[in-house]
Amino acid sequence: MAPHEVVAFAHEAEREVAALFDFYGVAWAYEPRTFVLRADDDGTVRAAFTPDFHLPDFDLYVEVTTLEQRLVTRKNRKVRQLRERYPHIRVKVLYKRDVEHLASRFAAEG
Repeated sequence: MAPHEVVAFAHEAEREVAALFDFYGVAWAYEPRTFVLRADDDGTVRAAFTPDFHLPDFDLYVEVTTLEQRLVTRKNRKVRQLRERYPHIRVKVLYKRDVEHLASRFAAEG
């Protein structure tokens, strides 16, 4: 992502993670691909998942969640389904504690 481009993030935590990627010089794209998790025989999509970021230099998708741990079950299920349906796709979930840890390191180094 070029620094001058404006992205409408769905959540403030995503903006913070993008700022961290920029600070460390990590190339990223915001929600560049939606993966079909379940479809009817006629192709009607019944479940899909769009990870928040793709890091092309690492060929890694990153999903950011700041929901309380007890509420992330649905998101974890979608990540598990993505891994089952697309085993060649690498995806990592950054939980609230991960984002807070990275942000504190960013503040200390910035």
